[in-house]
Amino acid sequence: MSVSADSDSAPEPAPTKTSRAGRDLPAAIAVGGGLGVGLIVVLVFVPLVFIPIAAVAVAVASWEVTKRLRESDISVPRIPVILGGQAMIWLSWPFGALGGLSAFAATVLVTMVWRLLSGGLDVAPKNFLRDCAISIFVLAWLPLFGAFATLLTLSDDGGFRVLVLMIAVVCSDVGGYAAGVLFGRHAMAPAISPKKSWEGLGGSLLFSVVGCVLTVSFLLDANPLVGALLGVLVVFSSTLGDLIESQVKRELGIKDMGTMLPGHGGLMDRLDSVLPSILVAWLVLTAFV
Repeated sequence: MSVSADSDSAPEPAPTKTSRAGRDLPAAIAVGGGLGVGLIVVLVFVPLVFIPIAAVAVAVASWEVTKRLRESDISVPRIPVILGGQAMIWLSWPFGALGGLSAFAATVLVTMVWRLLSGGLDVAPKNFLRDCAISIFVLAWLPLFGAFATLLTLSDDGGFRVLVLMIAVVCSDVGGYAAGVLFGRHAMAPAISPKKSWEGLGGSLLFSVVGCVLTVSFLLDANPLVGALLGVLVVFSSTLGDLIESQVKRELGIKDMGTMLPGHGGLMDRLDSVLPSILVAWLVLTAFV
């Protein structure tokens, strides 16, 4: 008796389960949980190790972003961006904010000259103004914001301050995701990120404020009102950071900046909400704690 070709063929693999956010949720939870546990161990026991971790993360994210820009024929000078970014982070260690800002200014100058001379002295560069403007945007978006992680870590209780920031961002993400999935009905920015809702923003505010009040009170022994202020500001900084990256990816026509982290995309896809929140946390905690 003959057997049909269909019965001989191997069964098709089951499709990967994705969440309403379009992600492989089990993989995302596993990767996020692993990274979170590792960071907690570092921040509690060897907080200064967080500075090289931040430096590597910024370098990898810079590589991802410049690679995607180059794929869209935007010539961002990769070497000055990555090396200058490292200078911003490491010079913030001995020289504080002045060191990071000076490195930023020097890197901007080097980047402009690099792009000007990219084709030699006999060839005028094309799209010079556009490429330089985007290069400066990338330098401010990634390494300049990232340099404030060094300043935050170097405080007397720097490990706990960074931990407060990370918990605030995680609470914002989890609260926004949960409320958005359960109650999301009204799109917040449909033209930029259709899955974000005002209900999700409310969940982010609730979770982040509660998380910050608890961590600021118990980890930093500071006024709970400072935690409430930080929680509110982190929600807005992380949400805006996510929207900014969403708009960049929309203009480039891509879904993710990379593929390094299963369930998340590239490393930059995890740092988009963290980077502006580092600056917010440093400002609030320096001023009030």
